[in-house]
Amino acid sequence: MRVIAVIPARMGSWRFPGKPLCDICGVTMIEHVYKRTALSKILDEVYVATCNEEIKQVGEGFGGKVIMTPDTFNRCTDRVAYAIKKIKSKADIVVLIQGDEPLVHPQMIDTAVKPLLKDQDLVCSCLIKKIETDEEFEDKNEIKVVKDKNNFALYFSREPIPSAKLSMSPFDRYKQVCIMPYRTKFLLKFPSLPQTPLETVESVDMMRILEYGYRIKLIESHFKTYSVDVPADQKKVIEVMKNDPLFPKYKNDRR
Repeated sequence: MRVIAVIPARMGSWRFPGKPLCDICGVTMIEHVYKRTALSKILDEVYVATCNEEIKQVGEGFGGKVIMTPDTFNRCTDRVAYAIKKIKSKADIVVLIQGDEPLVHPQMIDTAVKPLLKDQDLVCSCLIKKIETDEEFEDKNEIKVVKDKNNFALYFSREPIPSAKLSMSPFDRYKQVCIMPYRTKFLLKFPSLPQTPLETVESVDMMRILEYGYRIKLIESHFKTYSVDVPADQKKVIEVMKNDPLFPKYKNDRR
């Protein structure tokens, strides 16, 4: 079973333009994501998929493999599917890892892939994490998710779900962690599925999968990670990175 990871990254984020190249303790964010992803024992290769020459130059500068894509993709999953077509070495499973997850831990990747290794009928899985604060629950940059009793996704939203309006007792709340393994055959099919109404409303790729009736297995992660959506997140990650145990393994591995 061959497993590869593809990290989609672009300079044009409206919330934080140029964020893949933002500095985190002297290393660009895209390098953090790439080097930490490459520490996963389950992966055979790691690639960056981008439409920007600046990211390509930085990626190749630290020894990364980079696939150039058009700048017309609105969804990261479409970008990764395009990149897969250009990669000569074929894979059975492709792990999509967002380029704004600089604290990704390799064990998170290994954990996310396991359901697809066990169940051949699954086309996709996704990491989730418990939401710890009301601020996080209300944050529209965090994608919330609700699940069924068998840990399959029911819905993804940028709104705080499930509603706490009528709840009389505490309940677990979860957010999506953007580490999503796909079976390659399905990933290549994804762009041919027309965008769906709820996908557009929520601006969440996962909704397209659910709206076409496919199942998404959810796996809880216990690692504390932070995505970088806005400049304030960069400052928070810098403070965490200073004491991060993985950072010393690659911070001096520079070309």
